[in-house]
Amino acid sequence: MRIATLFVIALVAVPAGTRADAVVTPAPAKPLVQSIAGDVRADELRTTIAKLVGFGTRHTMSDTQSNTRGIGAARRWVKSRFEQINRKCNGCLQIETPEQSVTGERIPQPTAIMDVLAIQRGTSDPDRVIVISGHIDSRVRDVMDAKSDAPGADDDGSGTATVLEAARVLSAHKFNATLVYAVISGEEQGLYGGKLLAQYARDHHWSVEAALNNDIIGNTVGTNGVKDAVHVRVFSEGTQSTETPEQATRRRYNGGEVDSPSRNLARFISGLADSYLKDFSVRMVYRTDRYNRGGDQVPMLAAGYPAVRFTESIENYTREHEDVRTENGVHYGDVLGAIDFDYLSQVARLNAIAMATLAMAPAPPAQVKIDGAVSMDTTVTWTAVPGAAGYRVWWRDTTSPYWSNSRFVTDATSLLLKDVNIDDWFFGVASVSADGYESPVEFPGPAGAFNAAPNAAEEK
Repeated sequence: MRIATLFVIALVAVPAGTRADAVVTPAPAKPLVQSIAGDVRADELRTTIAKLVGFGTRHTMSDTQSNTRGIGAARRWVKSRFEQINRKCNGCLQIETPEQSVTGERIPQPTAIMDVLAIQRGTSDPDRVIVISGHIDSRVRDVMDAKSDAPGADDDGSGTATVLEAARVLSAHKFNATLVYAVISGEEQGLYGGKLLAQYARDHHWSVEAALNNDIIGNTVGTNGVKDAVHVRVFSEGTQSTETPEQATRRRYNGGEVDSPSRNLARFISGLADSYLKDFSVRMVYRTDRYNRGGDQVPMLAAGYPAVRFTESIENYTREHEDVRTENGVHYGDVLGAIDFDYLSQVARLNAIAMATLAMAPAPPAQVKIDGAVSMDTTVTWTAVPGAAGYRVWWRDTTSPYWSNSRFVTDATSLLLKDVNIDDWFFGVASVSADGYESPVEFPGPAGAFNAAPNAAEEK
């Protein structure tokens, strides 16, 4: 039985040596989260992507001087859109444009990579950061072709539009943690914008709890003609990119291969879809990205930050990285007409409510530990979290993809689970606010730690 992290679990008695069954009672929906989901609009997403397509090409090495064509014009328009949103929310956004000149295999001449960021400071926990990103650059079949039209409606106009729509909707509210809306350049040439974002986060000492990267999220019909408008894939790494050899040895012995913070972030997002979205759910994929492919979540993971990638359930490869043309009755090219805006709206809603819920909940507990070898009982301990009114201790079968059993405690940083054998279960702890917002689950030890980023920054 699948149980999302938003459910409150009422436990029945657990006889020694038996499975810990649970009775599931759905938690009351949060009015704020419902309101945010309802405010996402398909027409806003359509207007944004149409504008982006209108710049002709947004190739990383395209024109930066024109006001009507190329990546320079597109980036300036995104900045102006953030400025419009900022005026409407009475100056709630800090807009930044970090820039770096790079060269590389796909950038033979020095080229300016610029990210456009809008930062919405948290009210009570501003050092904790939730990031949403999408890349603005586009391409055709020849990755070095900076002249031909490259509409980039789905890849990644859909992600950029989702970032802007999240900013429009969420800026109308205040949140405990800081929200960062990131429109990234240089993805197609080597994830340069993602690297720039990770470096900016390190330089500004952000404690990034979650990075939600959106890349190719607006199509519903695959190359094979199959349609899927009710799922979105969420990719998450299994073991942390920053894991040391010593940590790997411990993890291989005691478990944690499927419990990185990114993996538990994916479970958290899946639970939100089940609780708040109608006829729409997450397909968790236990990979960092699609097979031998990459995205801007990868540099964030390399910096030690929990990150996931959203991608449509089924891709159409005739629309990706192709010149716009028709051959043998097949339409090629990443054009506006291939976007399913009702579907894209659902993905945008999921991103927006994930950001809101993460920002309203306390941070996940730190220093989660378990003890109970050669015992019928398990003791779970953790460090207190500012803003937490209580904690939910979770456990699940070691082969289950979802957390299934829990017990809630207040005024405590440990819990003895009688007749729950440490050998047979995986364990974790989530923080809960006074108004019922729950953090993602943190798995014990370095394998599951959400707060690993500062160490990665020091090692840089």
